[in-house]
Amino acid sequence: MKNLIIISVLTIFIGLSFTSCREKTEKEVLIEKMEEEGAEIKVKDGGDKIKMETEDTKVKIKEDDGETKIKVKKDN
Repeated sequence: MKNLIIISVLTIFIGLSFTSCREKTEKEVLIEKMEEEGAEIKVKDGGDKIKMETEDTKVKIKEDDGETKIKVKKDN
């Protein structure tokens, strides 16, 4: 019985360690990329609307009912 409990606890810890290592979403990747490029970032509605702008790129991110809409416009 004691071995079963130890195995269960170890399995839970291993499972949690794998689920905590997640990949970044497209939204997170875009925000980091625009921050590195020195973009002007405006956040509205508590983070539901994000507008980022550099000299040649404009990005709008809108979250609505769990759905994320991303618009990227590049000027040539």
